[in-house]
Amino acid sequence: MLFYYLCQGKIRNYILLLASIFFYAWGGVNYVPILLISILINYTFGILIFKFNKKSNLSKLLLIIGVILNLSILFYYKYYDFTINNINNIFNSNFQLKQIVMPIGISFFTFQGMSYIIDIYRGVATVNKNPFLVALYISLFPQLVAGPIVKYKDIDSQIRNRKETLKKFSYGIERFIIGLAKKVIIADILADFIAWVIPYSYNVIDTPTAWLGIICYTLQIFFDFSGYSDMAIGLGYMFGFKFMENFNYPYISKSITEFWRRWHISLST
Repeated sequence: MLFYYLCQGKIRNYILLLASIFFYAWGGVNYVPILLISILINYTFGILIFKFNKKSNLSKLLLIIGVILNLSILFYYKYYDFTINNINNIFNSNFQLKQIVMPIGISFFTFQGMSYIIDIYRGVATVNKNPFLVALYISLFPQLVAGPIVKYKDIDSQIRNRKETLKKFSYGIERFIIGLAKKVIIADILADFIAWVIPYSYNVIDTPTAWLGIICYTLQIFFDFSGYSDMAIGLGYMFGFKFMENFNYPYISKSITEFWRRWHISLST
């Protein structure tokens, strides 16, 4: 942040990009190539889709291939062993599991990569021919590992030109503190209690304790996830970005449909 505000103009984006790559590498250097491959795929297909946009069939084919490549990476790292394990259980087979360790935040940067090429195909955003700025969009560290998922069309103009202000910065600090408090003071404390309740069988704990565990888990997943989102939104404001809200009081919903609109809003939209 110090380097960011000591510098002026477009170099701030490059400082953010370096910070984002460093941030991701901190969670596992071995996963950085996967992130870079995702960036390269989406940058390349973004250029091609934009180039052949008037030839709609070819542009649509390129979009489909780009989406398949993105989802293939996601499937391999997140669902390959899960799928093989279920096949073994259902058909009593003995296929070998690969014991794949899932890269941090792969769902989030995959969806953002797809948003880039989809928004270009739809014509709601302009292709960015600077690969470093595409990399910044996909890897932007405040929301890289836990969301909210930011659509390219919503942030394109902010990457190219944004204004940092003291008002934004102070609000960002406030929002970050709220998110951190949700996570550490509420969610993590509830998680300790849940870890104590869940290992017991239903015929060992009494009904009030079971219900208390259910309620605590319900609150824990909300304060944990919304806390992450608040921290991401707060960090974004500190650097001049405005990310979309990800939660809107989901537990006051009157139906499942309304709950879907209020919980993890960036994914459902």
